[in-house]
Amino acid sequence: MGGSIFSVELSLFWVMWLMLLFLSTFINKIDRKGRVSVPASFRASLSQSVFQGVVVFRSYKYPALEVCGMERMMKLSESVDRLDQFSDIQDDFSATLFADAHSLLFDGEGRILIPRSLLDFVNITETAAFVGRGATFQIWNPVLFEKYQEEARSRIQSQKETLKLQGFSKSQEDSHE
Repeated sequence: MGGSIFSVELSLFWVMWLMLLFLSTFINKIDRKGRVSVPASFRASLSQSVFQGVVVFRSYKYPALEVCGMERMMKLSESVDRLDQFSDIQDDFSATLFADAHSLLFDGEGRILIPRSLLDFVNITETAAFVGRGATFQIWNPVLFEKYQEEARSRIQSQKETLKLQGFSKSQEDSHE
C-alpha cells in the first residue's frame, strides 16, 4: 500500500478529467433513418450532464458537424451574449450556431437521430467518423476526414509547430510523458 491519499486523489482527478475529454476516432454505420450509435467513450464523457444527449450544428469552418454537450452550448451562448447586442457579428454567430443547432437525445441504445439536412451537409450516407477534439467532437464523412487529417499533419510537420502544456512546470511535464 505504497500510495498516499494525495496520489489517490490525484489519480481520481485524472480519471475524472479524462472522462470529460473526447478522444480518438470511431467509424460507425448509419441506418436508413439516420440513426447512429455515439461511441461509448463519448457517451461516458457526457454521462454527468443533465441533458442526456448532444447538441449538433454545421461547422462553419469544415465539412463536418460540430457536436458538444448542452453545457458547452450554454458557454457558447454566453460568449455570443458578450458581443454587442444587435451587432453584425453577434447576429452572424447566432444564425450560425444556434439557429442551425439540433439537440439530440440518446435513445436506449446510445444512438442519436441526425436530421437528413445535416447528413446531406456533410455528405454522409452509410458511415460516419466520430472525431474527438478534446472538449468537443465532430462528425465527418470518413473519407473527407482522412484527407483532412493527412493535410493537418502535413501542415504541422512542415511548419514545425510545437505545443506547450499550460499550467505545468517542466518537471511536471516530464513526469506525465
